[in-house]
Amino acid sequence: MARIRIIPILLAAVACAQTPDPAYQPLDRAYKALRAKDYDAAMGGFREAVALAPQRAAIHVDLAYTLLKIGENEAARDQFGEAMRLQPADEHVALEYAFLCYETKKQAEARRIFDRIRHSGNATAEQAFQNIDRPLSEGIARWQTALESSPNNFSAHYELARLAEQRDEIPLAAEHYEKAWRIKPEERELLLDLGRVWQAKGEDAKAFAALLAASRGAQPRIAERARELLPSRYPYVYEFNVALELDPGNVDLRRELAYLLLQMDNGTEAEKQFEAVHRQAPDDRLTTAQLGLLKLARHEDGAQPLLEEVLNGPDDELSDRVRSALKMPQSLRRREDTPRPQVTEKARAMADKSFNAGYLKDALKYYNIAHESDPVDFGVMLKLGWTYNMLHDDRSAVEWFRLARQSSDPAQAKEADQAWKNLESGTRRFHVTTWMFPFFSTRWHDMFGYGQTRADLNLGSLPFHIYASARVVGDTRETTTLPGIAQVQYLSENSVIVGLGIASRSWHGLTGCAEAGESMKYLGGRSMTPDYRGGASYARGYGHAGGGMGLFAETNGDAVFVSRFNNDLLFYPQIRTGYSFGSVQGYWNYDLTSDISRQYWANFVETGPGVRFHLPSTPKSLLFSVNGLRGAYLVNAGNPRRPNFDDIRAGFWYAFTR
Repeated sequence: MARIRIIPILLAAVACAQTPDPAYQPLDRAYKALRAKDYDAAMGGFREAVALAPQRAAIHVDLAYTLLKIGENEAARDQFGEAMRLQPADEHVALEYAFLCYETKKQAEARRIFDRIRHSGNATAEQAFQNIDRPLSEGIARWQTALESSPNNFSAHYELARLAEQRDEIPLAAEHYEKAWRIKPEERELLLDLGRVWQAKGEDAKAFAALLAASRGAQPRIAERARELLPSRYPYVYEFNVALELDPGNVDLRRELAYLLLQMDNGTEAEKQFEAVHRQAPDDRLTTAQLGLLKLARHEDGAQPLLEEVLNGPDDELSDRVRSALKMPQSLRRREDTPRPQVTEKARAMADKSFNAGYLKDALKYYNIAHESDPVDFGVMLKLGWTYNMLHDDRSAVEWFRLARQSSDPAQAKEADQAWKNLESGTRRFHVTTWMFPFFSTRWHDMFGYGQTRADLNLGSLPFHIYASARVVGDTRETTTLPGIAQVQYLSENSVIVGLGIASRSWHGLTGCAEAGESMKYLGGRSMTPDYRGGASYARGYGHAGGGMGLFAETNGDAVFVSRFNNDLLFYPQIRTGYSFGSVQGYWNYDLTSDISRQYWANFVETGPGVRFHLPSTPKSLLFSVNGLRGAYLVNAGNPRRPNFDDIRAGFWYAFTR
């Protein structure tokens, strides 16, 4: 009988032994890559294994340790956290998670984990807990003492609340965040803090009110963060009211409530809210008009002054809406007895307001009215040029800039002349552009040269144009020839590439192109190879990127398909941020090169300081630059060089159009 019972057990064991481990193959690849110190491949294997066996804590732990090797502490922390969730009794994993929480600024979470573990007698957790808790306790006591002598000290309330939240004294944190908010309601970020601690206390209604108030504030960054924390549904009327009790000065919030009540056919309550907005923001013409129309519908005496206030205001579109409601003639109908300068001044004011608010079609209408009233106002001509330019009608913009160049005001004439030169070449039927960028690299001890001459033929109003180009990519020592490696396309191809292509017009800094041609090597046999390429390019500047004094940022990005590189797709995003001192700019580089084939030479990052400058009495498009870069390869399989490198590059950029 004993043997009979053993047989089913043995069969079950054999069946279990034959069940394949779905994560075996990616784990095997991951551990082999780990032994070879190929951390990218190891992470890929571990992540694939996690997807196949998400409940195995050991895989999360191994992935976490691999992430630590490349400095990805936050990602490693999250993996240890998932492993701790799966195996809460594993104190070693919990300690790793807690220490990483502390290092990545999640001190409250670290303190909670250390506090839980130390009760089991773990000395390491006890010491770590005390190291976090003691400064928090002492800081709370210190700020409480400060508040005894200065109860309206904003900084004391805020710091006390912050420390109390980190120590999990949530009621104390909520109390002092609210007191800090009452003292300085302009500090809108406190609403996010209140939403967080009230939610932790279980006071969900108050938390929702704080986030709702923050989401309708005047600071876009805080409003966006608050909207991310709110549920997707639209708030109820009572939730607006609770939020207004917390933030009674929030005009945007009150106005939105008023319109909500209006849509719900609750005109009486809506009018109360509109009146409150009008008291808080008397210059809000839209609210003034709405309040006046509500009173007009009930034939109240207070309607007329409100509507006259709107009619006399600068917002012509809103004024026309009021005139329509009152069955009055529309505005901007020039009367014979209205002096021309007065018409020009009013039209310009309306146009400037529309232009600054982004209503470009309205601005165009008003600038044209101003031009008709005063045909020799060169300032209006300049504004017309910029308006047409922003509406992507460069042909019209060029004509207005050409006229504005005749202004007697030197500043206006200079601005118009520069804008005309920038646009005129692009609107010609045919033009040729040449650029060159030679530089010396200390890493390669070589001089590299890049250049292109391109002849463009515009096709009228079509959104693209055709071109013929010849570009040079080379160096003085043929740096790309490395022992044992053929055709490494890194900084130089030592080729002249001729081709025909089609390119799109620029749209918000984005252009696309496709080209077919031949690459002709001028070293190593002078071979010819078909060259097919295409992609997209993006360039945008912010702040004082074009000169002047002040902060600036600029970004350039290219995604290029090149047939000669085994049909590879390469990406070149570059960002520079810095300060402009007029003709000299200091900045920091953030560069990435990557490709879809994962070739080592096409996958690296570079960062470091740089300076570029323009020498007096030289062409404006001639810029010299010096950059000190620290780089690291992202793919090291087959890389004959060290994974990290330093480089100083000095050169100049020059371009001209004919």
